[in-house]
Amino acid sequence: MNFRPGWLVHATVLAAVVAACSTRPPPPDWQANARQAIDGAVAAYLEGNARVEAAETARARSEIARTGRVELLARAELMRCAARVASLVFEPCERFEQLSADAAPAERAYADYLAGRVKAADVALLPEAHRALADPASSADAAAATLTAIDDPLSRLIAAGVLLESGRASPPTLQIAVDTASSQGWRRPLLAWLNVQLMRAEQAGAIDEAERLRRRIGVVQGGR
Repeated sequence: MNFRPGWLVHATVLAAVVAACSTRPPPPDWQANARQAIDGAVAAYLEGNARVEAAETARARSEIARTGRVELLARAELMRCAARVASLVFEPCERFEQLSADAAPAERAYADYLAGRVKAADVALLPEAHRALADPASSADAAAATLTAIDDPLSRLIAAGVLLESGRASPPTLQIAVDTASSQGWRRPLLAWLNVQLMRAEQAGAIDEAERLRRRIGVVQGGR
């Protein structure tokens, strides 16, 4: 079983449905356990539940470690880092880097993309929806338009995070990210993106808009 970042969540679900309808033997327990734990860890992180995220991450690592497959463990770590970029936490993906020698070229390219340093020669290895966004020469307006075409909510937020990190996040990009996080009920990225909007409103002297954003931030924080 392959573990992929949020950009292949739907494909993973589809594969699971197909497997369930086939006559082949069921997959080993570790696969289902690891998949469940990875999804649980990402969901808990986005919801702002650090305790559950830590427990599910430990469970995922334990299940994958049973196989001795370093490349699968690297993919799981990459998913954790991608969720952090979606939440505007830009930090080295240290655990993935420790395992990157055994990771597939596509995973290494995606890690570079998350860090804003993907090489032109590796852009073709990225998921199709992200390739245009990896071009630093693309305008902020064009990038926002491309962002709206990404169907998966988490993948869309990840891409928006990369745009912000590279200095190409326009006001429409910020709003797309806010709307995406809000519609999914993902508290952590929603607060992060709202605070970026607030900072820009304050810098622009947009007093009424800043007050509106503070009220919204207060509601999200009050729901913890």
